[in-house]
Amino acid sequence: MAVSGIGPYDRENIFAKILRGDIPCRKVAENDVALAFHDIAPAAPVHVLVIPKGAYVSLADFSARATDTEIAGFTRLVGQVARDLGLDSEGYRVLSNMGENAGQEVPHFHVHLFGGRALGPMLARV
Repeated sequence: MAVSGIGPYDRENIFAKILRGDIPCRKVAENDVALAFHDIAPAAPVHVLVIPKGAYVSLADFSARATDTEIAGFTRLVGQVARDLGLDSEGYRVLSNMGENAGQEVPHFHVHLFGGRALGPMLARV
């Protein structure tokens, strides 16, 4: 079910539970401000989620309220994970859904890193 990319942060969302250690994850990398882990339902041979450790609902929320340190650390972790997993050579996709129309399912800002095969077009042609 899609969620709104705005509004109050739900401290009981699955990513908040992962950050608290209530739910385990298959960690890929971590720094002071972000965590990267394997998606439990991968849509590509490589499918990693990167989430900030702060309580941000969406990219709109993160870009408006996060500190420069959080934004830089998050972005650097996304790049580090792509390099560490060898995605640079063949290419990869970074995707973030924001809001109901985009299909955001978890009300915690996150990006998906997809790779390991040809990914096809970004959107279905209508």
